[in-house]
Amino acid sequence: MDPTRSNRPFVRRRGLLAVCTAAVLAVPGLTALSSTARAADADLVRNGGFEAGLDNWTCTAGSTVTSPVRSGTAALKATPAGSDYGQCSQTVTVKPGAQYTLTGHVRGNYVYLGANGTGTTDVSAWTQSATDWQQLTTTFRTGPSTTRVTLYTHGWYGTGAYHADDISLVGPGVDAGQPPAPPTGLKTGNVTSGSVALSWSAVPGATGYAVYRDGIKAQTASGTSATVAGLSPATAYSFQVAAVNDAGQSAKSAAVTATTSPGSGGGTPGLPAHALVGYLHASFANGAGYTRMADVPDSWDVIDLAFGEPTSTTSGDIRFTRCPVTECPNVESDAEFKAAIKAKQAAGKKVLISIGGQNGQVQLTTTAARDTFVSSVSKIIDEYGLDGLDIDFEGHSLSLNANDTDFRNPTTPVVVNLVSAVRTLKARYGSGFVLTMAPETFFVQLGHQYYGTGKWGGQDPRAGAYLPVIHALRDDLTLLHVQDYNSGSIMGLDNQYHSMGGADFHIAMTDMLLTGFSVAGDPNNVFPPLRPDQIAIGMPATTNAGNGHVSPAEVTKTLDCLMKRTNCGSYTPHGTWPALRGLMTWSVNWDRFGGWEFSRNFDAYFG
Repeated sequence: MDPTRSNRPFVRRRGLLAVCTAAVLAVPGLTALSSTARAADADLVRNGGFEAGLDNWTCTAGSTVTSPVRSGTAALKATPAGSDYGQCSQTVTVKPGAQYTLTGHVRGNYVYLGANGTGTTDVSAWTQSATDWQQLTTTFRTGPSTTRVTLYTHGWYGTGAYHADDISLVGPGVDAGQPPAPPTGLKTGNVTSGSVALSWSAVPGATGYAVYRDGIKAQTASGTSATVAGLSPATAYSFQVAAVNDAGQSAKSAAVTATTSPGSGGGTPGLPAHALVGYLHASFANGAGYTRMADVPDSWDVIDLAFGEPTSTTSGDIRFTRCPVTECPNVESDAEFKAAIKAKQAAGKKVLISIGGQNGQVQLTTTAARDTFVSSVSKIIDEYGLDGLDIDFEGHSLSLNANDTDFRNPTTPVVVNLVSAVRTLKARYGSGFVLTMAPETFFVQLGHQYYGTGKWGGQDPRAGAYLPVIHALRDDLTLLHVQDYNSGSIMGLDNQYHSMGGADFHIAMTDMLLTGFSVAGDPNNVFPPLRPDQIAIGMPATTNAGNGHVSPAEVTKTLDCLMKRTNCGSYTPHGTWPALRGLMTWSVNWDRFGGWEFSRNFDAYFG
């Protein structure tokens, strides 16, 4: 989009009108009134010179630099990318019905400074090109009931990095009190290979807390605990916490240190640090055609045979039938199929049986069905010499009874029996057993808002129904690859709804798994984060494979943001996870249909 064709130049003319208005107010007879107003003015921006890093600022793709700076020792540098402007913002407390002047100094092309939520007309000023520091100024009057205004600076698509410094908002001050005292009692709790749990004492007057890792703000918290995830195994980290309210942020607490435990690699020997998972249409052709096991490229590290299905919904009797010649003329023989599996395994690949799929509804309503499930799945694994099991329960396979409200202690038979069956299989095959799951967002991330039928009933009992299964099996789980496709809009940790079609959706959904989230909106009932090495992101390989396909550029943007905290869009994740395991796609067959675009992009990214 060409910024010169946006509505921004019109906003600039609005800024010019404000300057003219200011000139009118300077005429004789109004001088005394203007001087009286100025006598009570204050600069309401906190850390406007970025001397304290990004404290009090929320940035999508920003950092502080020591050069170039306009004054002091630091300035903001932010880089727009993709659909992200590189915005940094701060919300300040203002007086209703009052006049304010917003000023800042910027460098770069198409740089904006503005204010939202004024209660009257939101304003901005901008420059098309500033090779050296240039001052931007705009004014606004707050509405009769406006008490908070959000200030921002941002760039524009594809125009490179911009810098900002010395941002101020001058106008009538509001006694917001004093910033809170620093938190005390900071201590560590559960420590894993990729996360550290923290807790601290409540601070009177605090409305939230900022959590720092090695001196850099890692995340925010509304309560007195947080889990910092995305850490590297066997690594020492230092943590601090600051308290926040409308008056500002406290000094940081005393630091505590913790060393993460050695990485377990998900308990699965031989799985690479970054893996590509794909479903192989082994029992049907679909529009993508049949792909022989021997023809699956080496790019694929985990191959899920789709699908094992039950003889009836509640039987627990799972059967795997290979694609018939009438549907798949190029299908190989059983002997060739098994030989190709062994060849893949000899090359370090994992081959699993995937149970369920769109048509394979599985409800283990009784212990008899549970036991039949164990014996029938074992038979498939043994016959084909497979490495493990993928649980791809969809539709109505999992739903929660009306009185089942605690994901930590489920009581619904289909959930309890599934957990028991998988634990039995894991015990039977040992530590090398590969366990993966491919739930839809409805069964996982939707649980942040809705869990089961809800406290008052009336909700879909399937909402969040995978959460008790994932939680009970998290120590045995090799990979969770939620299907980030064929999904409705889902609320993320930013309390905004996110929809398919770009990197932001994948970033927001994955951030929930790696950060943890409250279940059914209850801050005291939190689904703990999973390790990054347990997470692969599920995406369609082509537009034919499912709704929500994104281009290779958006896939790369997703990985950059989550693993490097660069190239992020409008959603800011709560951590950086270089140990993120990788990607899953539906499917190998569809990727072949699309000229192997998905797997080639994966190979190019991870080398």
